[in-house]
Amino acid sequence: MCLGDTCGASRQTEMAQTGPETCESRLDGAAELLELLHIDVEIDAVHPKPGREDLPCSRNVLRKQRHWEKQLAAKKSRRKEEKLRRKMNRELESGASTDRPQLTKRVMKAITKERLAEARSTGLKVCVDLSMTDCMSDKEISRLAGQLRRLYGSNKKATRPFHLFLTDLREDSRLYRECVRMNDGFLNYTMDITEESCLDLFPPETVVYLTPDAEEALETVDADKVYVLGGLVDESIQKKLSLSRARELSVQTARLPIDECMVKKNNTKNFHSKILAVNQVFDILLTFCDSSSWTEALQTWFPPGKGYVVAAGDSPPQPAT
Repeated sequence: MCLGDTCGASRQTEMAQTGPETCESRLDGAAELLELLHIDVEIDAVHPKPGREDLPCSRNVLRKQRHWEKQLAAKKSRRKEEKLRRKMNRELESGASTDRPQLTKRVMKAITKERLAEARSTGLKVCVDLSMTDCMSDKEISRLAGQLRRLYGSNKKATRPFHLFLTDLREDSRLYRECVRMNDGFLNYTMDITEESCLDLFPPETVVYLTPDAEEALETVDADKVYVLGGLVDESIQKKLSLSRARELSVQTARLPIDECMVKKNNTKNFHSKILAVNQVFDILLTFCDSSSWTEALQTWFPPGKGYVVAAGDSPPQPAT
C-alpha cells in the first residue's frame, strides 16, 4: 500500500473514532465564529472608522439637525418673550399695589388687540401714502419696510392708538414683498392695507397731507380730519416729492411746527434738516395727542442729529380736539 493510501485510511479511522457528537461540536464552533464575524461587520457599518468623519451626512441626519436648530431658535425666542413679560410685570408691580395681579402674555396680547380694534372705530385716522415707491431704490424700499414695522410697533404700545391705513400698497409691489419678508406677521397687522388711495376712502375736504415743504404749520389735531404721511425714503434728496403728491391730490397741506418750537443748534458739520422718517413723524403725532404739547412731542422724538433743539422758552401747549 502506498503512503497516500495509508494517510487516507488513517483519516477515515480517526473520523470513525470521533463520532457524530464531535462533528456537531465542530459545526457549532464554526457557526459561532461566523456569527462573530457578522457582528463585527454590523458594528463597522454603524460606527464609521477613524478618518471617515468628513464624509457627507445623510438626508435623514441633515433633517434631524435642521429640526434641532429650529427647536433651539424657538426656545431662545420663548425665553426672550418670557424675560420681557417678567420685566413688564415688575414695572407694573412697582408702580401699583402689591395685591395687583400680574399680567400674562396672553392677557397683554388680548388687551393690545382690543385697543387696536377699538381704534378702528374711535381712533384718529392716519394714512401712510405709499404711492411714491416707484421712484425709490431697493435699499430705500427695504428701509421703508423697517420704518413701517417700527411705526406699527409704536401704535401697538400707545395708550390711544390711531386707526392706521396703508394706502396705495399693491400686492405685486416691491414694498409689499419686502414688508412680508422683513416683518414677521405683517399680514396679521391690525390695520387697513389697501391698494386704494386716501381719496378713494375719504372726502378730499377731510384730508390733511403732512409734508415738510408745506407753508402752514399744524397747530392742532382734529378728530374729524384724516392725516396723511408720505411713505418715502429719499436718500438722493429729490425736492418736494410729498408736496407735489399733495398738490396732485388737491388736498390741504401742513407741516410739523418745527420752526415755531425749535431752533438750530451749532454743530461741526453745520448740518440742519427737517426731514424725518415716517415712523418719527408718527411718534410725534402720538405723543402730541397724549400730551397736547408740541414742545414735549418734538423734544421726545426729534432726532438730535438733525441739528435742531427745542427753544429755551417753552411755547404754550396747543389743545388736541
